[in-house]
Amino acid sequence: MNNFIHHRPTEFVFGKDVQHRAGEFLKKYNAKKVLIHYGVGHVVKSGLLEQVENSLKEHNIEYINLGGAIPNPIDTLVYEGIELCKNENVDFILAVGGGSAIDSAKAIAAGVCYDGDFWDLFDHKAPVTKALPLATVLTIPAAGSEVSNATVITKTGEQPLKRGLVVDPIKPVFSLLNPELNYTLPPYQTSCGVADMMSHIFERYFTNVKGVTITDELSEAVLRTIIKYAKIAIEEPNNYEARANLTWAGMVAHDGSLGVGRIEDWGTHMLEHELSALYDVAHGAGLAVMFPAWMNYVYKQDVDRFARIAVKVWGIECNGNKEETALKGIESLKEFWKEIGLPTSFKELGAKKEDIPKLLETLKINTGGNFSSFVKLNLDDAQKIYNLAAAN
Repeated sequence: MNNFIHHRPTEFVFGKDVQHRAGEFLKKYNAKKVLIHYGVGHVVKSGLLEQVENSLKEHNIEYINLGGAIPNPIDTLVYEGIELCKNENVDFILAVGGGSAIDSAKAIAAGVCYDGDFWDLFDHKAPVTKALPLATVLTIPAAGSEVSNATVITKTGEQPLKRGLVVDPIKPVFSLLNPELNYTLPPYQTSCGVADMMSHIFERYFTNVKGVTITDELSEAVLRTIIKYAKIAIEEPNNYEARANLTWAGMVAHDGSLGVGRIEDWGTHMLEHELSALYDVAHGAGLAVMFPAWMNYVYKQDVDRFARIAVKVWGIECNGNKEETALKGIESLKEFWKEIGLPTSFKELGAKKEDIPKLLETLKINTGGNFSSFVKLNLDDAQKIYNLAAAN
């Protein structure tokens, strides 16, 4: 196990009706004027936005609204949010929604405190030394943005670029997590969230660092929990136990605790970002396509680890042939994702094999052509993995 520093400053308020405490906690963290940032419809139609606004009014906190956050959040809305915050002297941002709204809010929070073009921060032309404090009211457990120090934004244009930023100043100060807010999620959104949180664990689980048994065991337990309750939540959308476990699992999957002491990978996320940038597909759906392809390409790097997850997570009996067990585990993942309605191939996702050169072109821009850690990958490897995903 490697040396590590693990810091998780976010305060979590979990349970029924916690959205009504937004004003209370904003007051606690000295918010004076708040930008409420949210998506394109459900937050308004469900009455959630009004509930949050009423809570701020009760605590005499000024606010302004900015809706319009979309899946795979884009730079144009970030620019709008930055200008609005500067003009209105906003000192705190509250994101109400899922990972898209939260990621957009994080980019705004960093951009407000930077004098130049916020994309410089994503281009690594300037460091993020400060950001407006922000908090979240989570509506979709998936991305883990309610706890992470990461955001992903797509730069629009003829050649869209989807790029991440990982810096501590954008970590949420507090997050309000009410599992009941997930009851109305369409099954496909629930499933995409499940793939997203499982993928966050995979990116940490597949490591070359030895002696990380505690985080191996924790990762396997969280994966089993997600698999169990995903099926229940899809069959019984109003099952509080299922929604509660998934909500907390999504946070645990991405709060960093499952990655301590090990080198994380994130190669599959880089491969997927090019898919969702080009086709504007759900991130979780893209991950469901790319992870089995990546696994089939790299499993020989550590057959024991792939056989272990097959046994520990998927309940496969090992007959002594670890390679066979490993491959059965990968197939079990694909079958599970199919069972909950996710795509596992380019065709099902709506991607095209003939577009692979475009994916490789933007991947080279974003990574320099070399990326990941479990197996060091280059553009030739990426092409082969994309081909596997296209062939399924």
